Amino acid sequence: MDMFCVLKESGRFQLWKVALFGLWMLAPPALADEEGEAKELSPREAAAARQHAELLISNRFPPASDCAACHPKQYREWAASPHAYAQLSPVFNAMQGTIIKRSNGTQGDFCIRCHTPVGMNLNEPLFMSNMDRHPTSREGVTCVVCHRVDQEYGRISGRLAMVEGDLFDPVFGPMGEENLNACLDDDKCRVNEVRGERGRAIHAGVKVFSRLESPAFCGSCHDVRLRNGFRLEDAFSEYNYSPSAERGETCNDCHMGTVPGVVSGYDHGPAAEIGVGRGEPYKTPARKLTNHTFAGPDYSVIHPGLFPHNTDAQKLATMREWLEFEWRDPVTKNQEWWGTDEFEARVREDRRAYEFPNKWRSATRRKRARSIINDQLAHLDIVKEQRLQVLQAGYKLGDVRVHRADSKKIVFDVTVRNGTDGHGVPTGFDAERLVWLQINVTDRDGNVVFKSGDLDPNGDLRDLHSLYVHNAELPLDKYLFTLQSRFLTRNIRGGEREQIIPVNVSIDPLPFVRPEVRPSGIYGRPRGARKHKQVILPGEKRTPKYVIKGEQLTGNGPYKADIKLKSGMIPINLLNDIQEVGFDYGMSAKEIGDAVVEGHQILWQKEHVFNIDG
Repeated sequence: MDMFCVLKESGRFQLWKVALFGLWMLAPPALADEEGEAKELSPREAAAARQHAELLISNRFPPASDCAACHPKQYREWAASPHAYAQLSPVFNAMQGTIIKRSNGTQGDFCIRCHTPVGMNLNEPLFMSNMDRHPTSREGVTCVVCHRVDQEYGRISGRLAMVEGDLFDPVFGPMGEENLNACLDDDKCRVNEVRGERGRAIHAGVKVFSRLESPAFCGSCHDVRLRNGFRLEDAFSEYNYSPSAERGETCNDCHMGTVPGVVSGYDHGPAAEIGVGRGEPYKTPARKLTNHTFAGPDYSVIHPGLFPHNTDAQKLATMREWLEFEWRDPVTKNQEWWGTDEFEARVREDRRAYEFPNKWRSATRRKRARSIINDQLAHLDIVKEQRLQVLQAGYKLGDVRVHRADSKKIVFDVTVRNGTDGHGVPTGFDAERLVWLQINVTDRDGNVVFKSGDLDPNGDLRDLHSLYVHNAELPLDKYLFTLQSRFLTRNIRGGEREQIIPVNVSIDPLPFVRPEVRPSGIYGRPRGARKHKQVILPGEKRTPKYVIKGEQLTGNGPYKADIKLKSGMIPINLLNDIQEVGFDYGMSAKEIGDAVVEGHQILWQKEHVFNIDG
C-alpha cells in the first residue's frame, strides 16, 4: 500500500488516512480518481492535503507554537533549549540511524523515543529527514511531552504515553488551575475555552500533576538502560546518591532556577500573558516561574532559520526554503550577507551579479528574513552564555602545583574538581562529552616546548580515536587529560577494545542487538560491552601530572604554561563513525565538524610561570 495515497472507502475520501500514513512526508500525495486509480495532486491540492493532515495531528498533539500565544516567556526559553533541539540535531539523527542499520533494525525506537516522543506516538518512521516529520514531532521534547503526561513513570527510557487532545483539553502541571480560573472569571481576560466559539483558544483546565517537580520525572529519560543491562546514562542514578538529594534539592532547583546550574531560587511573575501585541496584555497573578531553557553542553550546528524554533520564521518560509537562504557568505563566513543593508546595496548596483531562489528574489523578503536571523543569533548568544554558566558551575580548575622546575626537568600537576553536588561531571551521555585540559608551555621567545590537549586537523584530540593518530600521522597525546568515558566491547576471543558506538559485533550474517540471556547482575556488567567511566563524582577531584624533560627545554627561560579547561559537545570522530547514513539538511560531516569546533568553550584559564634561567 502506498503510504502517500489517500484511500477511497465507501465513496468518501478518508482524509484521516493522510495523517495515519504520513501524507505530509517525502513525496507529493495522490488522490484516487473515479475508477479508484491514484492520480497526482496539483501543488495546491498537495499543500491543502498536508495542511489538513497536520491539523488532524495537531488536534492530538498541539505544537509549542500554539502555546506561545499565551506563554511567550516559556516558549522563548524552550525554543532554544536542548529539549527543543533534541530531534532537530543532525548528529543525533545520523547516530540513531547508524545504530538501526548496524543492528539490522533490532534496536527499534530505543533512542528516538526520548528525542521525539510525539513522533513515536504517531508511528513515524524511525529514520527520515526532520524536514518531513510532523511539525510537533520535530519539536522534540515539546510542551505536551511533559504537560500532557499523567502517569508516574519510573526509569522507562522515554517510553511516554501522552494524554492526547487538542488545545482545549486540560494540561497537567504542579500547581493546578487557580490562575486559570482567575483569568476565566475576569472580563479583561478575553479568551475562549469552548470548541467552535470565537476568540483566543486556551486549555479549559489544568490538572494537578506534582510529579513534574520530582527528579524521578526527569529520570524517565535521563537514566538509560539498554535491554542487555548496559548502563548508558546515569544522571538520575548519580543524583539519587548525591549530597544534593540528601538535602532535598531537585533537578529543577539547579536547572530551572534563576542562575543556570546553581540552586538560586526561582523567578516570580505571571505564568500567562493574554493578548500580547494587542495593547496592554492581561497577565495572570504572579506565581513561581521556572526557566525552560535547560542550558547544557549541547548547541545548535544547523541553519539559524531552523533553530531556535520561531513562529515568525515558520510563517515566512518552510525548512527547505530557509536552507536556501544564505545568511552568511559561504566563503568568508561573513554575516553581512543576504538581507543586510550592505549586501542589498551591492545587489541594487549590479542585479545581474546575483541569482536568488524563487522564495528569496524579493529584497523585502530577504530583509524580513535577515531581521529574523539576527534575532535568532542573539537568542543563541544568550543560551551560549547560560551554557557557559552551567559548565562553569560543574567544573572547577584548581591550583598548579610544581614538584620540580630546573634545567633538567619540569614536573607539575593541575587539579580539576566537580563543582556541583548533584551528579557526576560530565553526566548523561558521558561517552560522547568532551571536557579536557589544554596545556601549552612556551619559552621566553614563545617557542612551544610542551603541549597536550591540542586538536588534530579534523578537530579531534590526539587520542586513540583520532584518525591522524590511527594513521600514524600524529603522535598519541600521552598526557591527555579528558573526562570523556569510553565504550569497551568484547571481542570473540575475550579481549576488549575501545569502540565509538558500542553496537555488538556479531558473527551472524544478520547483526542484531542481543538481549542478555543471563542476569547482568551476576557479572556486575553486561558481558558483551561495558563503559569505562571517567566522570568526576560530587566532592571528588582529579590531578593529572605533566613532565617536561630536559631535552624538550630550550634553555631560554622563564617558561610559561597556558592552562585551559575546555568543553565541546561531541568528539569529531563520532561524525566519521555515523556518516554512512548521511546527515540531515544536506549537511556534510565537515560542515558539522567545523560548527562543533566553533562551539568549543573555555571554561577556565590560568597561567603559571616557571622561573628557570638559561
